[in-house]
Amino acid sequence: MKIGIIGAGNIGGNLTRRLTALGHDVSVANSRGPETLRDLAEETGATAVRAEDAAEGAQVVVVTVPLKAVPDLPAGLLDGAAEGVAVIDTGNYYPQQRDGRIAAIEDEGLTESRWTEQHLGHPVIKAFNGTYAQDILDRPRPAGDPERMALPVAGDDEAAKRIVRDLIDELGFDTVDAGTIADSWRQQPGTPVYGLRAGTEAVRKALAEASPERPADFRG
Repeated sequence: MKIGIIGAGNIGGNLTRRLTALGHDVSVANSRGPETLRDLAEETGATAVRAEDAAEGAQVVVVTVPLKAVPDLPAGLLDGAAEGVAVIDTGNYYPQQRDGRIAAIEDEGLTESRWTEQHLGHPVIKAFNGTYAQDILDRPRPAGDPERMALPVAGDDEAAKRIVRDLIDELGFDTVDAGTIADSWRQQPGTPVYGLRAGTEAVRKALAEASPERPADFRG
């Protein structure tokens, strides 16, 4: 599968490592240019590209940049992607810690991923936002293993959600359908499932116990 990864931080870098090891054709980009990704490309066999080229021909695109950087992504970012491309949003809103106050999230009640969708002009699937980056390398388990972790996955496009859930299964994790993007607040920072290392039943329980009120630490 051809996969574009936009953002080469901890999550983006480790997804690049795992997905290339599984045989996928990965293009990876960051905000500083492909020359700064030479080491990662040499390590993994991924192709370092400019952000505006990362989605070219891709069947899956992972957007894993700070939320405040989403409006600065190149216009038409997904124009060259494959038909039916699944776009994964790993983002989180950290108003006090990093992103500043975003009025559409705070005042209008948009979920983080809906806000990201509006900037990208394309539906997204929310996944990996509460996953520790090192777990992507260290905690894959075969299907049926009692220690296999489950990740929540939210989105409106059922076909794209299936592509993402199948990819996560290939990476060595179970998934739990966390509902639509309107429901994706259930996996935001400060919720019971955020950072949870557990199996499917515990993840379902944590999603059900989430409160829509954003904790004080994660309000602008």
